[in-house]
Amino acid sequence: MFGLGAMEILIILVIAFLLFGPKELPEIGKQVGKAIKGFKDTTEDLRQSVEP
Repeated sequence: MFGLGAMEILIILVIAFLLFGPKELPEIGKQVGKAIKGFKDTTEDLRQSVEP
């Protein structure tokens, strides 16, 4: 996953927890998940429109 190991992901999560706090993280996670899903859906639509 982007060349990140478990320790790097853990450090990123700890920093996010410190910056945003426990109340904001679930909402941020939902928004990021929706954005990733939208990106995947859009790329899939583009692939289907380009392929014969």
